[in-house]
Amino acid sequence: MRKTRPTQDEMDAAAAKLLARFTRIRQFSEQLCEPLVIEDYGLQTVIEASPPKWHLAHVSWFYETFLLRPFLPGYEVFHPRFEYLFNSYYEQTGAGFWPRQERGLLSRPTVAEVYDYRHHVDAAMARLLCECASSDWAQVEMRLGIGFSHEQQHQELLVTDIKRHFAHNPLRPAYRADLPMSPIGDPEPLSWLSFDGGVTEIGLNAAGDDAFGFDNECPRHRVFLEPFALADRPVTNGEFLEFIRDGGYGDSALWLSDGWAELRQRGWCAPLYWEQHDGAWQTMTLAGMRPLNPAEPVCHLSYYEADAFATWAGKRLPTETEWEHAASGVAIAGNFVDDGWLHPRPAAGQGLRQLFGDVWEWTGSAYLPYPGYRPPAGALGEYNGKFMCNQMVLRGGSCATSRDHIRTTYRNFFYPYERWQFTGFRLAETTS
Repeated sequence: MRKTRPTQDEMDAAAAKLLARFTRIRQFSEQLCEPLVIEDYGLQTVIEASPPKWHLAHVSWFYETFLLRPFLPGYEVFHPRFEYLFNSYYEQTGAGFWPRQERGLLSRPTVAEVYDYRHHVDAAMARLLCECASSDWAQVEMRLGIGFSHEQQHQELLVTDIKRHFAHNPLRPAYRADLPMSPIGDPEPLSWLSFDGGVTEIGLNAAGDDAFGFDNECPRHRVFLEPFALADRPVTNGEFLEFIRDGGYGDSALWLSDGWAELRQRGWCAPLYWEQHDGAWQTMTLAGMRPLNPAEPVCHLSYYEADAFATWAGKRLPTETEWEHAASGVAIAGNFVDDGWLHPRPAAGQGLRQLFGDVWEWTGSAYLPYPGYRPPAGALGEYNGKFMCNQMVLRGGSCATSRDHIRTTYRNFFYPYERWQFTGFRLAETTS
């Protein structure tokens, strides 16, 4: 049955809630940049990690492009060329985009101008929520949900990209030297939880679920599972050290062919940010260099490294269906960006631990459309669908993810060679 248009009172109440959330999310982006100095804002040391200045402008471009220009009558853009400079990859907007690998070459606009741009967009968004026509409200509300999640994704990228840029500096500077640190310890013993096979359902039901979800999480569908078991926590630094000491990076029999080629080309011999000094392992963190803690989940690993370890251990990576089936009914709790550690913590508690937060978990599943998936029409359909090739699915969120951003059904995806995110893994095995 078609929904009736909301009344003005309903729109006013909804607008007040949306504006409060919009303001909170926008302020958090700027809060994450408070420890930076002006020279940090333009850094781009690798192609996959953008400058902080670009992130701050791009999320504003998103609201301007998909909400303000189509729905706020008389809206005047802040700068006519920003739609080109701060578009990421949307072809259907018609404006084109500045090359990703050259985002760090732009000294102008200045940081001050980017903040002025943000505040210009913020004021216009407040007007839109107050003045929105009832006929547009459903579209505005839907696009705002995407805009909120989009900015939270870029908040996570702000954290991980800053870490990547600072790690490039031989001074190994700290983003925040006051970040807390877990006590050095040994990992708790690994245990296993078993799950019966049979038919299960995963994904979101877009037709009947009022909670926000991205299009790549839909539609909900049935999948058959063989009986399986999952490790109760992710693999730790201490366990990964055993793999290194056993020659794991030198044994081609453990590696997928593409992974072995990446290892040889890139010279991998340990996870990203690990360094040996006087025979002791240290790791670069957002607080600078710190001793490697064997009890923490290993992170900044490629899919290839996770898969090689699983082969070495006589196990495998879970499929995304197994992961979601096991996580169904588990409360979303863990170490998120909200907690302020900005680094994985050792496992604690009982049952399936650290399913959410700490590290994104590589799965053995390729990033592909679910049965019956159709991307949304228009430029917003480019958000997820066109990337469903040559990437792998990760689940669960990380210590750089916002708690209210993650869901059991959330599908993250990266190329299998990428390591700059807080990516780790847990082991699985088939038990039938």
